Amino acid sequence: MPVVNPDILPFFKALEQNNNREWFESQKPRFKSLEDDVKAFGLQILNAIGPSEHIDKVKLFRIYRDVRFSNDKTPYKTHFGMAFHREKPLYRGGYYIHIKPGASFLGAGFWDPNKEDLYRIRKELEIDAAELRTLLSAKSFATHWDGLTGEELKTAPKNFNKEHPDIDLIRKKQYIFTKKLSDQEVLDPAFYDRVCNAFLALRPLLDYFSAVLTTNLNGEPLY
Repeated sequence: MPVVNPDILPFFKALEQNNNREWFESQKPRFKSLEDDVKAFGLQILNAIGPSEHIDKVKLFRIYRDVRFSNDKTPYKTHFGMAFHREKPLYRGGYYIHIKPGASFLGAGFWDPNKEDLYRIRKELEIDAAELRTLLSAKSFATHWDGLTGEELKTAPKNFNKEHPDIDLIRKKQYIFTKKLSDQEVLDPAFYDRVCNAFLALRPLLDYFSAVLTTNLNGEPLY
């Protein structure tokens, strides 16, 4: 069964204390080995969920930080981040694995929907949010995820009624699902199964949003 290399957490703990080019270059072979292991782990996840999902690619984000517009000038990220993108345009959203000492988590959903997609989701929820609420209350979802989160407006979007009974869903700017993970859970041999099961348990929610974003308000397909 695929496992996460146990040296990942010590490596990033050391990098936090030595976030500079000299130290990183001295540890480059160690880092490249860990990077290859994480890529292989991601491909194993893809192979496992592929028969029942629609993932077009797995992306392991670069460790190099963009410091051009940041007050923090440390050159390296102190985590691995890996995204699983669904096949657009019919399948929307995606999955994410974040591995960082003391702050690992699984993620999924819509981090940065464009204004057209966000408006379409809000209009759907304005008409009827019952299906989404049913999916959020499902036992399979609650077993694997901590809930729906994401940035939101303080009141209501423009031209939406702030007294709407589903305004708590409508005012969101992101629709993100997360599951916090301890270091022990990440290194546990069962982590691979945990990730696969969590992603598959969330698929009905991503399929719901996909159905919304690929139809108009009359339910007619856009593609």
